[in-house]
Amino acid sequence: MAKVELKQPIVDEISSLLDGAQAMVIVDYRGLTVEEDTKLRKALRDGGVTYKVYKNTLIKRATAGTEFEAVAEILEGPTAIAVSKEDATAPARIIAENIKAMPNLEFKGGVVGGVYYDAKMIQVIANIPSREVLLGRLLGSIQSPIANFARVIKQIAEKDEAVA
Repeated sequence: MAKVELKQPIVDEISSLLDGAQAMVIVDYRGLTVEEDTKLRKALRDGGVTYKVYKNTLIKRATAGTEFEAVAEILEGPTAIAVSKEDATAPARIIAENIKAMPNLEFKGGVVGGVYYDAKMIQVIANIPSREVLLGRLLGSIQSPIANFARVIKQIAEKDEAVA
């Protein structure tokens, strides 16, 4: 069996992982201990993010002709990819939280929403709250004036009852 035939299933696996993905973040995991890597994998899994280590050449083949093709220029050395199909900021956010405790873990770059970002911009994206948090803040902003209006009306009604 030829080497290409052996590698094709892995390329297909990467392609299916990226199919419909919101974000793909690439990290250099060199220097992580087994314990640190296990913690990182668990945190990413709990956040709904798939984290895998593949050969750079296979990632290049799988991303060729897709919106993730721009990452080919940063595929050097040990490379792991974190992919999310639901939350575009989840991979960057979860990895950034873990970088604080794991100084050997570093961003290389990634694609979020079809746009390529370098390591510095991925760090900025990591500071964006999750969709649920943003929706909660929006709902709080909408409810606040209504709740204040209801309190004022209640106070006016109570004042009118006291006068009567």
